[in-house]
Amino acid sequence: MKKPLIITGTDTDIGKTYCTLKIINLLKQEGLQVASMKPVATGCTISSAGLRNHDALQLQRAANIQLPYEWVNPYAFEPPIAPHIAANIVCQEIDIEHIYVNYLKVAQQADIVVIEGIGGWCVPFNPLDSLKDLALYLGGQVILVVGLRLGCINHALLTAERIQQDGLPLIGWIANHIDPQFTAQTTVLSLRERINAPLLASIPYQAHAQPAEAIMFSELLMKTIHSVAL
Repeated sequence: MKKPLIITGTDTDIGKTYCTLKIINLLKQEGLQVASMKPVATGCTISSAGLRNHDALQLQRAANIQLPYEWVNPYAFEPPIAPHIAANIVCQEIDIEHIYVNYLKVAQQADIVVIEGIGGWCVPFNPLDSLKDLALYLGGQVILVVGLRLGCINHALLTAERIQQDGLPLIGWIANHIDPQFTAQTTVLSLRERINAPLLASIPYQAHAQPAEAIMFSELLMKTIHSVAL
């Protein structure tokens, strides 16, 4: 069983899902059976089937192994707030062992499982655990998505340092341009000099992305994806 690939970010709303979907597609191009999970999600909507999260549904559809939604997203909460607070509101506790049991069921059917975190690396799940504890439990390898905007250097350096201090392999990071007014070139250079992991891709702001840039993104990331797939 391959180690899961865990996608985390410097913050919320910085493009983790976009990057995770791209990674899933690249893994499928390698001929792998790919499953996806978003173990904890907030901001879910009520449907006839129960609470559903838009990002988790995208991940479920992108994978080439189709699984029950409850395996993909074991913990779904309606309020768009931090997960431990959302869980408290409904008198529920997020149990990483329960997530692990779901992961084992998913992993038995896949060559590799791609897991998208919620918020940032240290966002609490419960009084004791956060994404980093789940990642340690799963023995995952981590890709960090950096949302390029004002203040991201501090967030990125602290997150990268913490991932490595926690004893998990940070196999690379992705620079995602999320603010069209932000001049990102010097920021990316500063981060490349300071993060002890390779820059896998620098994604242009999506409203102005050119096809050639998207191809470059795929080629740059493919090298790491290929090594993960082996």
